[in-house]
Amino acid sequence: MENLLGLLRIHVERGVNLAIRDVVSSDPYVVIKMGKQKLKTRVVKKNLNPEWNDDLTLSISDPHAPVHLHVYDKDTFSLDDKMGDADFTIGPFIEAVKMRLSGLPNNTIVTKVLPSRQNCLAEESHIVWKDGKVVQNLVLRLRNVECGEVELQLNWIDIPGSRHL
Repeated sequence: MENLLGLLRIHVERGVNLAIRDVVSSDPYVVIKMGKQKLKTRVVKKNLNPEWNDDLTLSISDPHAPVHLHVYDKDTFSLDDKMGDADFTIGPFIEAVKMRLSGLPNNTIVTKVLPSRQNCLAEESHIVWKDGKVVQNLVLRLRNVECGEVELQLNWIDIPGSRHL
């Protein structure tokens, strides 16, 4: 607890154009890993464009650790099929949270993260001030698969007694 900086809420919004792993469709779910933490969304049956709208919360002690996202197809009688993966870092998001902003107009862009070979962003990601907090929307292009993207939203939760950023 003494090393904890705060909590990162990851809102897993939807998958777009995911790969087919069963006969004509897939039953996808997302697994998010960071360090020793592992969280997963619910399975959405027979859908290549699933809408999860699930909130997953990671405790953050190392802001430089990468977050790993994996998409799987749920199978009943065999191991779940891989449907791609992506990595992202929360460094720029944490830097925006550290600014301790307040009083900005809604949807003010604090900073931007550009897609590059070092990240899995499908498009430019904006870190914005929205409803009194810092929010980042991400569209991640899945690797090791023929197609697919996953849309996420990051939110920071301060916890009393945690180490300050």
